[in-house]
Amino acid sequence: MAEAAVRKARPKYLNLRALLFEIRLPLQGWVSIFHRVSGAALFFPAALWLLWMLDRSLSSPSGFDAVLLYTRLPLVKLGLIGFIWCFCHHFCAGIRYLFLDLDRGVDKRASRLSALAALAGGLALTAFFGWKLW
Repeated sequence: MAEAAVRKARPKYLNLRALLFEIRLPLQGWVSIFHRVSGAALFFPAALWLLWMLDRSLSSPSGFDAVLLYTRLPLVKLGLIGFIWCFCHHFCAGIRYLFLDLDRGVDKRASRLSALAALAGGLALTAFFGWKLW
């Protein structure tokens, strides 16, 4: 009974500093975290911002011109590139997770390669569409 009362102190890695600098997360874990973050960003701020721009541009011809001038600002273009990254990464990682649900690429090597492909594909698509935007 005395042995059960004595327990080793377990470290708790629940803060962001430990996640970023102390825990060695594999590439698959980073793709998973980015997938969740990009999905949340697509749902909350980006959708509201894009709907606001759509509403304003469809309200009148002067509203359309105002949105056109607004989207030419460099900070707005950076925000749109961030939205594009969220969409492209979420799309590529979503395709990866569909294959994982079908038990394709579940072993360690294939899983790492598909995570790398999802990350590289999202960045490549972002670069392409960002180049077209800028």
